[in-house]
Amino acid sequence: MMIKSQILDNKTARSLPWVVAIAFFMQSLDGTILNTALPRMANDLNEDPLRMQGVIIAYMLTVALLIPASGWIADRFGTKKIFFSAIVLFSFGSLLCALSNSLDMLIGARVVQGLGGALMFPVGRLVILRAYPRSELVRIMGFITIPGLLGPLIGPAMGGWMVQYLTWHWIFLINLPVGLIGCYAALKFIPDLRGKQKTRFDSVGFLLFGSAMLLITIAMEGLGELHLPHLRVMLLLFAGMACLIAYWLRAGRIAKPLFSPSLFKTNTFSIGIFGNLFARLGSGALPFLVPLLLQIALGYSPSQAGMSMLPLAAAAMLAKWLARPIIERFGFRIVLTVNTLALGLMLASMGLVNEQTPYWFMLCMLAVLGAINSLQFTAMNTVTLIDLDDESASSGNSLLSVVAQLALSLGVACAGALLGGFSAGVSSGSQAEVLSAFQLTFVTVGIMTMFAAAIFSLLPKEVGNTIAH
Repeated sequence: MMIKSQILDNKTARSLPWVVAIAFFMQSLDGTILNTALPRMANDLNEDPLRMQGVIIAYMLTVALLIPASGWIADRFGTKKIFFSAIVLFSFGSLLCALSNSLDMLIGARVVQGLGGALMFPVGRLVILRAYPRSELVRIMGFITIPGLLGPLIGPAMGGWMVQYLTWHWIFLINLPVGLIGCYAALKFIPDLRGKQKTRFDSVGFLLFGSAMLLITIAMEGLGELHLPHLRVMLLLFAGMACLIAYWLRAGRIAKPLFSPSLFKTNTFSIGIFGNLFARLGSGALPFLVPLLLQIALGYSPSQAGMSMLPLAAAAMLAKWLARPIIERFGFRIVLTVNTLALGLMLASMGLVNEQTPYWFMLCMLAVLGAINSLQFTAMNTVTLIDLDDESASSGNSLLSVVAQLALSLGVACAGALLGGFSAGVSSGSQAEVLSAFQLTFVTVGIMTMFAAAIFSLLPKEVGNTIAH
């Protein structure tokens, strides 16, 4: 459905992109400001800093679970009400996080935050798509994604500074004044748009798909933070795979499934989805592992660790400008195959970092990692959607968003499981033994990432030689 921009007065038309951009910034800032604070939070909560990944996974998994329902919920209850409620939920979850005095309470609060985050940006993007003509979309979507790039740039440094000079609670409390402004702006400027036709939501498919994601992620966590017996982990994996198979078998037999199996008839989409899933395991582990490596294994202060992440984020922003000419010159198959191998090699090379590594050299490594990672995301996302027709684009985009979030949460879970496994035999807890656990984890994650290059090598050679916009 397309609603013409004439329904908006001039003031609303000018203000609406700012409202969505603020929401996107708040969400992206929260996603990156937390990583640097994990060691200090673990110390205050009397937890092992190497087993704090549940705080990140709880949020990512909640977002992944609810994204498929966000469009239907907005159509059913109206974009104004849902966008406002999303900001309230996110802000309330932030307050609960700041008040948490145990790891379990913090994880529960992150779930509440995730409920808001899962609706905030998808519904905001839906409002933009419906409220403006197609000719304006490229400009407006480009505008609202800029704050999303600024979040990772300033988040780690801000988080490190707050933890060192204030307390970790402030990384959540900072969301409250921004949330109040967002609530006011949502009530004033967000139009109440709904779908023309009421569609039936695939609740059974939603439960099957969500259960599969939840069970598989808990199984991965069972190898790390939860310390579950291997038999129980295998049973959880088996149950998760059974739910996933049941979903796809059912989806092929009903008229309006959550995600149609027919999407995978498009070759570039199927390759892009599976490539995203495996390549993002390494990308998801990166922002979790690096701040822990710097603080726990190398003895950096939180503010030093946060500032050290700046080259990674800055290089990622610069690489966005180079992605299109590189893809046009070499095509998706060559770019993604070579870049995935380079990403894996750079992740593995982080296993060579130790106390003797020059600081400037490590910053250069992180900058190269940021640039390669940024090019990877841009190329993967584009090739996944490039050949879908208009009818399939919405469903394909939603599935891509879900897979991206799921892969990032699995990446953190996988990194936590590897880190826990490699540090399980550490007896003295010396810094050298802890550093060795991090080094082995980086090498393993890098090798796992390189395997995704085999998936991208299956792309047709001609895809992406000319990118049409």
